[in-house]
Amino acid sequence: MDIIFATGNPAKVKEVKAILEQPDGVFHVHSLQDAGITADIVEDGHSYEANAIKKAETVCRLSEIITLADDSGIEIDCLDKHPGLYSARYLGGHTPYADKNRLILQALDGVPDGLRTARFVCVIAAAFPGGGIHTERGVAEGFVAREISMGKTGFGYDPIFFLPQYGKTMSDIPMELKNKISHRGIALGKMKEYLKRFL
Repeated sequence: MDIIFATGNPAKVKEVKAILEQPDGVFHVHSLQDAGITADIVEDGHSYEANAIKKAETVCRLSEIITLADDSGIEIDCLDKHPGLYSARYLGGHTPYADKNRLILQALDGVPDGLRTARFVCVIAAAFPGGGIHTERGVAEGFVAREISMGKTGFGYDPIFFLPQYGKTMSDIPMELKNKISHRGIALGKMKEYLKRFL
């Protein structure tokens, strides 16, 4: 089954391919670049679901291929769950994540470990040619770390998202494990099982 994943983020495409294409190879994931689609989609929804659905529906109309899209964010409890829905656009869409992570750690300076609770949330939307939408949600609970990790397996806010059960940040654990326990991995795992019904 051919699927487009509506993102311009190469790291995210790599992650999605690893989850959906392995181990059985029944799905083949194409990026927007692979599909020759350059749509500029404004994420102006008021929920993760709304943004994911808008991206999936827009690209599905252009491609006439089953399209998946996600919206995700980090919710930090002591910051009133910010940046949350606006995680990608926090401090401006072109601000490097290294700067975003550094400023979040500065905002939490002096906050004790027990109050640094946070979670990653991801919603995956599937849009089908001819109509039809299905969404799945994944959540990963953790804490905001006290320093930025130099781990190589993550991106975005992964270097400051600490997983107490592993004693490491999301960017320090092996990719195979990340793809099972991350918010995106959980949501995509559910979506994969749903899409198998159409094979």
